Amino acid sequence: MRILLVEDDELLGDGLTTGLTQSGYAIDWLKDGASADQALKSETFDLIVLDLGLPKLSGITVLQNLRSRGTTTPVLILTARESVEDRVKGLDNGADDYLTKPFDLDELCARLRALQRRFSSRAEPTLTHKNIILDPASHTVSLNGEMINVSRREFALLHKLLENSGRVISREHLMQTLYGWGDDVDSNALEVHIHNLRKKFGQDFIQTIRGIGYIVEPNNENTENK
Repeated sequence: MRILLVEDDELLGDGLTTGLTQSGYAIDWLKDGASADQALKSETFDLIVLDLGLPKLSGITVLQNLRSRGTTTPVLILTARESVEDRVKGLDNGADDYLTKPFDLDELCARLRALQRRFSSRAEPTLTHKNIILDPASHTVSLNGEMINVSRREFALLHKLLENSGRVISREHLMQTLYGWGDDVDSNALEVHIHNLRKKFGQDFIQTIRGIGYIVEPNNENTENK
């Protein structure tokens, strides 16, 4: 999952980038509101973590501009402003959650997972696809009840594909899910991850749609049971 972090505090931003990356997210970090506003006009992110007291352009203005363009990407405000008035203003201007500093990284990650579930219209905390269970909180994957070892990026790729089962996801979108701006990426990196997942879950598990992207077939068994 790709997150845009907008935070002007160097120490906090560096710590969040490290912590969230270790939790399996692809992080792009910007330090002022104007840069964030420009990036959000041309780039696609799964979630946005937004400070309010930013240089050049306030976090509220960034949020207002984002929503005025019709972008529905979930936004979590992360700020030292803790008054009820500030919370109300943030939420009323389009934020989906509001967390004040200081905070615990585990709570931030839990809130991000909750926002992702809400945005994808998924109530359950785990993703189940036939005999595969993916747990975002524990960062584990099981097949027929047995734990399967996957890398951080394989997990992120599997998460994105399962969350969108039945829909073709473009190669570009998957690459943006796995890698941030500063990552050194081989041209065939995505194909290597796809190959590894097929070895672990079956050659027919992920279908290639030539010239477009990849798809995991819908979980028909679950659909029939509903």
